[in-house]
Amino acid sequence: MDTDALRWFQQIADGVTMTEVSEIEFITQSGVSRALSRLEADVGTQLLRRTGRNLRMTSAGAAFKRHVDALLHQLDDGLAAVDQLIDPETGIVALASQLSLGTWLVPNLVGSFRRTHADVRFELQQVRDNQTTAVLQDTRLDLEITTVRPTDRTVTWHPLLTEPLWLAVPQEHELATRRHVRLSEVSREPFLMLRRPSLLRHQTEELCEQAGFEPAVAFEGEDIPTLRGFVTAGLGVAVVPALHLGSPEALTGVVHHLQITDAGAAREIGLGWSSERKTLPSAELFRQHIIDRSGAGDLPAVAPMF
Repeated sequence: MDTDALRWFQQIADGVTMTEVSEIEFITQSGVSRALSRLEADVGTQLLRRTGRNLRMTSAGAAFKRHVDALLHQLDDGLAAVDQLIDPETGIVALASQLSLGTWLVPNLVGSFRRTHADVRFELQQVRDNQTTAVLQDTRLDLEITTVRPTDRTVTWHPLLTEPLWLAVPQEHELATRRHVRLSEVSREPFLMLRRPSLLRHQTEELCEQAGFEPAVAFEGEDIPTLRGFVTAGLGVAVVPALHLGSPEALTGVVHHLQITDAGAAREIGLGWSSERKTLPSAELFRQHIIDRSGAGDLPAVAPMF
């Protein structure tokens, strides 16, 4: 069914003349008349009847008009929603990130972006640091800030920064007076780790293996703040990402952190997106904003250890 014919029917039913419709829509009167005839053929009955020089709705036309009004109203709302979506200054960015990046990097990037693009909205999704990327699993996502380097060729990866891994120990621990540690020095300590298939868990186990021991896991948690909480309670030690300036965790001082000197004690943070889906303008703006800040070395620095 031709939406132009529906709009012309609506206008004439509201009192606009055929001549006025023709002038407004830049189409001949015969073109309008043919479109209305096709509409009546589609509906299966006469919708308009000529009374003198004017067209008036039939009973069927009056019944049909109520639904046409509702349909065109919804259609216009849908078109307006699409216009808003594809407008780079009023669109929506669907962004996924790991919980450990959501306290410092993501707020920093979104905040600096919205200072110049205040009407862009964000749909944020937190994901675990599993060994698969979220943009492969959820086609609604535009971008993902992650420590998972994708192996699938349909995902583009742009490295942003390298984040050191630290060892978190209780404040009263015998190592709490030091700034550096080798993992072999804590081989007999109970370890607090994320549940599998966490990438950080896998990396921690690899670092311990390289240091010559298998860690004794005393507790498995779902997120890094929980691990730090158990460290605070004196239940073990944990390999955790470095704290960054601007993170609320960097202000607490509830645990002591030591720099791990073992080779490979760091994780790479990057930006991922599907190379098979066209990025909407607002997401493209945000992607370029992140890449520009990374290229300029303008990302939050590591906080002093304590």
